[in-house]
Amino acid sequence: MKLKSITKIALISACISALLSCAQSPTGRNQLKLFSSAQLANMGTQAFDSMKAEQDVSKKPVQNQFVSCVAQYITAQVPKTVYDGEWEVVVFDDDQVNAFALPGGKIGVYTGLLKVAENQHQLAAVMGHEVAHVIAEHGNERMSNSALIGIGMDVANSVMESNQVANNQMLMAAIGLGVQVGVQLPFSRTHETEADIIGLELMAKAGFKPEESVKLWQNMDKASGGNRQPEFLSTHPLPQNRIQKLRSHMGVANQFARQSSAKPNCS
Repeated sequence: MKLKSITKIALISACISALLSCAQSPTGRNQLKLFSSAQLANMGTQAFDSMKAEQDVSKKPVQNQFVSCVAQYITAQVPKTVYDGEWEVVVFDDDQVNAFALPGGKIGVYTGLLKVAENQHQLAAVMGHEVAHVIAEHGNERMSNSALIGIGMDVANSVMESNQVANNQMLMAAIGLGVQVGVQLPFSRTHETEADIIGLELMAKAGFKPEESVKLWQNMDKASGGNRQPEFLSTHPLPQNRIQKLRSHMGVANQFARQSSAKPNCS
């Protein structure tokens, strides 16, 4: 047996072993995580530093204070096992309606989002959602699955080459499409839904009004102008499906809100 084939078999075996020893997300879903928290934090810091160097940062004190205030309440609810340090929060001067959080305690908010999030509660809904991705280590999971998909496609390509299969490139494109629609996109939608639920609880524990998350996503839907792909070809759930899930979990979130002693007053 050729050394190249032995190496590939060893890689596949290692991946199978990793799959059999999955971790679990905060909602109890099985996860594959091949990277360490330290590796993820280092990647997050490097990516954030690069963004700060390449993109305009808002110098408006009111915007920065508002976003930092909301972030302070949200991040106070993050388990120390996820990140035990001071979070860095940056407002990027850009019209895109977006925000993100990265491993290593980094949060970015675009000024375009502040035109859609009408108050502190709605901004907390977005920020809670983004920080939830970090808590659930979705970045680790996506990279780990991409690594497995890459190995699988490489093996398939080698098999086809060794057997001189006709139209090799066409077949590889078909496998790639199958992976994209069948695995990666639904997997991303799973992450989005999970982050919605974790984020809803996070904002409630931080003292914000959970019901404002519904209004936020209604605003986001309106801001999109109906310009969306069908859900089965999108990485994000449709707004109405997202809102339905949030409403179904609102009773639990309101209980967390009633128990919270936090009283955010960010303006």
